[in-house]
Amino acid sequence: MPIHPEGYRPYRGARTPSGRSWLVVTAAGVRSVVGNRLFLGLMLIAWAPFLIRAVQIYASVNFPQASFLDISAATFRDFLSQQSLWVFIITVWVVAGLIANDMRSNALQVYLSKPMTRAEYVGGKLGILFVFLMCVTWVPAILLLVTQVLLSGSVAFLAANLYLIPAITVASLVLVVVSSFTILALSSFSKSARFVAVTYAGLFFFTQAVFGVVRAGTGSTTLSWLSVTASVDQITDVAFRQPPRFETPLGASVAAVAVLVALAVWILRWRVRAVEVVS
Repeated sequence: MPIHPEGYRPYRGARTPSGRSWLVVTAAGVRSVVGNRLFLGLMLIAWAPFLIRAVQIYASVNFPQASFLDISAATFRDFLSQQSLWVFIITVWVVAGLIANDMRSNALQVYLSKPMTRAEYVGGKLGILFVFLMCVTWVPAILLLVTQVLLSGSVAFLAANLYLIPAITVASLVLVVVSSFTILALSSFSKSARFVAVTYAGLFFFTQAVFGVVRAGTGSTTLSWLSVTASVDQITDVAFRQPPRFETPLGASVAAVAVLVALAVWILRWRVRAVEVVS
């Protein structure tokens, strides 16, 4: 019987290009969430406002007497503002335990002991939430535009309001980015998904309450940047070329959102790096 040497032999299998590890994390996370029937039911309910708006478009196109239902840029702005509730619920459901559960089970060390960088790990977790949140913000809003064109049989509205496409994109991204980075940063602080969810809700409600107290005391909305929700709403109004609902300069609202996201990025770098295993 021949005896083969057991020396070094080069790897002859397929090599995956670097920088794609986050896709594995995202794909696995999406599959695990989609397997939950309760979550799928929640996603269907989150599309109910789309159906209501579609009926509004149908009525405005086919019934001249229903002029009060006419479609405008404000219609799409209001739709995205309404979807913020579902963004909040889905964010808490999906992300609260994304990092917290990994820390509790010590899976984070396993992730980072593989050929995966911190950025790829965080990017993979963010990708999970981006998929679901864009499915209840950007996707239905764009489909509403398509529905308007199909039901009216004309591209006149779209041609006159082409800016709605970038406006929908910007407003959706701002809402999704703020929600995703904030709760993912909070998730890195605790091993309890329930605690993360409560803290996330408290952050948004507390900042809104602070702004409400200041508004009641001063009679001015100049300090709306104190509220995360109000800052996002202010940016959304400007993106859709609608009169801003607050007196705060756009720059202040953008700066408030940018600072929050930057702080979340810093926290993620600090918390994830703290348990990284160097291979």
